[in-house]
Amino acid sequence: MATRLAKKLDADPDGPARRCIVSGESGGKDGLIRFVLDPQGQVVPDLAQKLPGRGFWVTGRRETVEKAVAKGHFAKAAQAQVIADPGLAGLVERLLARRAADALGLARKAGALETGFEKVLTAITRGRVACLIEARDGAQDGRRKLEQRARVMKEQGILADVPVLSPLWADEMGLALGRGNVIHAALIQGRMQAKVVADLARLERYGRKDRPENARAG
Repeated sequence: MATRLAKKLDADPDGPARRCIVSGESGGKDGLIRFVLDPQGQVVPDLAQKLPGRGFWVTGRRETVEKAVAKGHFAKAAQAQVIADPGLAGLVERLLARRAADALGLARKAGALETGFEKVLTAITRGRVACLIEARDGAQDGRRKLEQRARVMKEQGILADVPVLSPLWADEMGLALGRGNVIHAALIQGRMQAKVVADLARLERYGRKDRPENARAG
């Protein structure tokens, strides 16, 4: 049995697999969130997976983190009393949103991000887009037109599949980019695309529950 488990863990091409303390399922680290205990026994998110101490891995979805807290899975995994704040899932969401926003900001500074409908449309037409980023509260009409253009470019062999992600509100995108509300953005192909897409996709998989109080419709 130990041999079979080792083979399962080694099968993940993205690195060592970890086991979710809630579901018991194993998977790559990119699909889970690591938690550690601070010196006071408080459960702390470790999104960068760098904090010292034993890690407790939870599938990277809000409902799974909520269940880990409500059902005492952290204490069971640690075999000790721990402090798991009822608001832990919300804290994780805010931290993931901050990482996603920071990734957008870095992409902008590197010249790897286009914003605004016309500029995004042009980037798609030129075959330069790695990912479309749409505000959660943006109008569907503009999004549909951009997605349609991307499909046409794919049919013409100019673009491959272009993921469309909507993890942030227009206000959050605007704050990250130092401007007013941003509805449409395009990540340009290049060395930054893997990290930026990973941070955005991680937040989208996790899920958003409450709209931030400072978010404004665009």
